[in-house]
Amino acid sequence: MKTVNRGYILVEPKQAFCEWAKLNDEDFDFDETDDLEGSLYLIEEEFMEYEPLIEQHFKKIFLNECWAIVDDEEAIPKPTLELFMEWFKVRIGGSVFDTQKTDLLAED
Repeated sequence: MKTVNRGYILVEPKQAFCEWAKLNDEDFDFDETDDLEGSLYLIEEEFMEYEPLIEQHFKKIFLNECWAIVDDEEAIPKPTLELFMEWFKVRIGGSVFDTQKTDLLAED
């Protein structure tokens, strides 16, 4: 098993995000209590505090999660840290392991 030189931010939707998504995508019929798949965002490997990492990355993550639901920029609220924390459960970690033998591929 290989160690990847990245940490991660895992975001999982809370009920407030689910409600917004339902209003903007008729096919989105989920609640926070459903087994919703989170999204994993790779970040720098070494860090001392969580708060600066969240502040640095929350806007990109917020917009990416919203773009997965809508393609209308007008439907996406202005990303604020308060709204991000209201809409997503956030976990941060510093260990990423690759269980596969094939090389990692990255797209720009």
